[in-house]
Amino acid sequence: MDHLADLAHDLVACDSRSFVSNLPVAARLAAALTDFEVEALDYADPAGVAKRVLIAHRGGPGGLALSGHMDTVPDTGWQDDPFSGRIDAAGVLHGLGSADMKGPIAVAVVAARGLPATVPITLLLTTDEETTKQGARAIVARSVLARRAALRAIAVVEPTRLIPVRGHRSSVNFTITAEGVQAHSSTGLGRNANWALIPFLAEMPAVFERLRTDSTLADAAYDPPFSDFNLTIDNHGAAVNVTVPRATARIKFRYSARIDPAPVCAAVHAAAARAGVAVVEAREGTPPELAADHPLIRLAADLAGAAPRTAAFGTDASELSALAPCVVLGPGDIAVAHRPGEHVSLAELAAAVPLFTRLAEAVAAGW
Repeated sequence: MDHLADLAHDLVACDSRSFVSNLPVAARLAAALTDFEVEALDYADPAGVAKRVLIAHRGGPGGLALSGHMDTVPDTGWQDDPFSGRIDAAGVLHGLGSADMKGPIAVAVVAARGLPATVPITLLLTTDEETTKQGARAIVARSVLARRAALRAIAVVEPTRLIPVRGHRSSVNFTITAEGVQAHSSTGLGRNANWALIPFLAEMPAVFERLRTDSTLADAAYDPPFSDFNLTIDNHGAAVNVTVPRATARIKFRYSARIDPAPVCAAVHAAAARAGVAVVEAREGTPPELAADHPLIRLAADLAGAAPRTAAFGTDASELSALAPCVVLGPGDIAVAHRPGEHVSLAELAAAVPLFTRLAEAVAAGW
């Protein structure tokens, strides 16, 4: 328990919000994996920030991979130190990313280190999961070690309260940009980009409502059955006495494997064309979904003692499924993630270690 708590604390204490470099947290993880063959893949994200993913392997081919992401969402709304890694008297770890998913990553490392050397085990430690899934894509496209491991299965250790998730939604991410001319707003010399963006935005509530009312765009296997269509708006720091030179709207559209995203994508592009604003579309991988009777799902459900379900959120499984079948299974509660006060119980983290151990042994034995 002490090694698990120490590692989880150290990971939370490293600032790895998606817009900063994750090199410090990657270095801490690499230091915990000295008994493994470790492959580091470096890249620069779209803003030019240095990023690193780690692939660690021990044993022969044909085993399980445990996967988690090192990055976190921003610390929006936090009043106390988001990087404290504080462990309170009740044995609860506090801090940004404690549940999603530095605590679960610590569990994966401790479980992997505790396996007999004869049991093949791989760790796929990504970054930019919260934004672009670029780290997972780098592993799929570039990792020699992951290919050599010939993985039979992957457990993405996102917080699921140790309930196996057999499928989840994936995303189409739209960036819509309107351009203006910056000036002092009193002079009449500028052009506010918001006036160009507003006609586009005015059409989006109809798309939002259609997703909630059109049965052809619903999937009863998910809760909620309707797809997420979430909007943010950014004036890039412009003051109220400045004509806004650039206005950006971002929309995340999540859909499951049974849903055809084409009508929604077409509606967004058509509205952008009518408003005369630019739209860039970025798609994550195909929504991953295994049948309830898939051998990996049956195994995970038997070991966890919990019936499998689907989830409305997304994970790196949308990309990593290109390497092997994926189940999402980890300690902690997704409901506390992405908000102030994020936390996870050390007891729940510790309970996941033997579960991951048994899962790895069963996969190595041929399920």
